[in-house]
Amino acid sequence: MSGIVYLVGAGPGDPRLLTLRGAEVLQRADVVVYDRLAPAALLDLAPGGAERVDAGKARGRAALSQGAINRVLVDRGRRGLEVVRLKGGDPFVFGRGGEEALALAEAGVRFEIVPGVSAAVAAPAYAGIPVTHRGLATSYAVISATLAGGAPADLARTAAAADTLVLLMAAERLGEVCAQLIAAGRPADQPAAVISSASTAAQQVLTGTLAELAATEAGVDPPATLVCGPSVALADALAWSTPSTSAEPARASGPQLFGRSAR
Repeated sequence: MSGIVYLVGAGPGDPRLLTLRGAEVLQRADVVVYDRLAPAALLDLAPGGAERVDAGKARGRAALSQGAINRVLVDRGRRGLEVVRLKGGDPFVFGRGGEEALALAEAGVRFEIVPGVSAAVAAPAYAGIPVTHRGLATSYAVISATLAGGAPADLARTAAAADTLVLLMAAERLGEVCAQLIAAGRPADQPAAVISSASTAAQQVLTGTLAELAATEAGVDPPATLVCGPSVALADALAWSTPSTSAEPARASGPQLFGRSAR
């Protein structure tokens, strides 16, 4: 009996952003192997008797190593089961989906990629920031601010890659990352924003210039996405989510912090 593993993108946080295909395979799954950033509510779509395997990773903690995750996927697939590997965002955008797919291919286990809504575009969108906009930004690049093992990325090579830069995994190094972008040639007064917990009720948006964000001491909780470029200046005009009643500007000038509650 031949099993199959579905590598499913769960989206940026709001469970309603799961694709129809993702919901379809979840509803018939024998096994769900899920990440920390996959919305917990999506587990309820799986049958009650489905095996649920926590594969969540956080800084300094991992429920399973990547090698162990690969082995679980291969093992369950070889048993003839339908397996959903539920990953935050999109499985092929800094989700290590390629590594898991290679492990499955080498083991001869069938697999299918089910793309998801990546925070790289969803986080800016939920903050009212178009990553491209006629006359302002004709290109965008998605970069990881943190490499394997937590090492900082070398941003000098990519700082000028596009009109809009979207940096994932930037929360813990926000000031340092902004300073590196300036040192690499991005204008210090370029509009920038960092979006935390995008698309959820806990979403927060911190806006300012790159220089202001480099100097800010405001805390930003992960997962967070940093966006910089001319189109970030449209955030106020295009904000479509409702500010939280508890939100307060950090100060009259400089970075402004807003809570967002998606409608």
